[in-house]
Amino acid sequence: MIDTHCHLDSSRFDGDRPLVLDRAWAAGVAGMLVPAVSPEGWEALLQLPARDPRVQVALGIHPQLLPGVPDSEDGPGLDRLDALLSRRLAVAVGECGLDGPSVARGASLDRQLRVLERQLELAEKHGLPLVLHCLKAHPALMELLGRLRLPPRGVLLHSYSGSAQQARLYAERGCHFSFAGPITYPGARRPAEAARAVPLERLMAETDAPDQAPHPHRGGRSEPAFLPLVVSALASARGLPSEEMAARTADNARAFFRVRPWGGASLR
Repeated sequence: MIDTHCHLDSSRFDGDRPLVLDRAWAAGVAGMLVPAVSPEGWEALLQLPARDPRVQVALGIHPQLLPGVPDSEDGPGLDRLDALLSRRLAVAVGECGLDGPSVARGASLDRQLRVLERQLELAEKHGLPLVLHCLKAHPALMELLGRLRLPPRGVLLHSYSGSAQQARLYAERGCHFSFAGPITYPGARRPAEAARAVPLERLMAETDAPDQAPHPHRGGRSEPAFLPLVVSALASARGLPSEEMAARTADNARAFFRVRPWGGASLR
């Protein structure tokens, strides 16, 4: 299995990060993608693949960080991101996107759209896929993706939270989808319906650790070792054996990020 979204660099793992990794490998996780949480962590993230090639990284500017950053820093931050991506150590641009709650906290939707559009451009410039966050902002994201050309390497909607109908529309634009802990919650029909609407060849799995812990760990800290619970829920939603879903989502992740085998050399 491949965990396509895990914030391994979170301070919530500072006390037991080596054990978290040991548990992940023991649970059958073959690799993971660690997307950037903040620009302050970009340099440290870029060192992770050299230590363990099973851990790949993405660099981006998360919309939830914008309320605490002056608008004047957006340009320099994006220029620095451009420079770091040119080092060819990251396998994707992200985590970036649109965040509805951040509008109330001071990051206007127009500003979020400007920052996201620039990261779409950087993904195309550097020949990388884009990892997208979208929370309570699907109409704005769908409008944006409808009028702009997507990066040739593709877009992954991480922890997909939209409806099945929206999934079909995103799929028409060529998007890929990853599902996290919410698909395991008892009575959570919306994620299962959305998962059934996604083309199987564009479906992936993630933990979003340390957030969104799957059932029965909901409310606690998530970690990559819980990925089998997400895969099992995806398999149930699609009517497939868990082993087949594990293999399909892992193959999809390797193809999308062009890391074969995950833990080996990138094909880029």
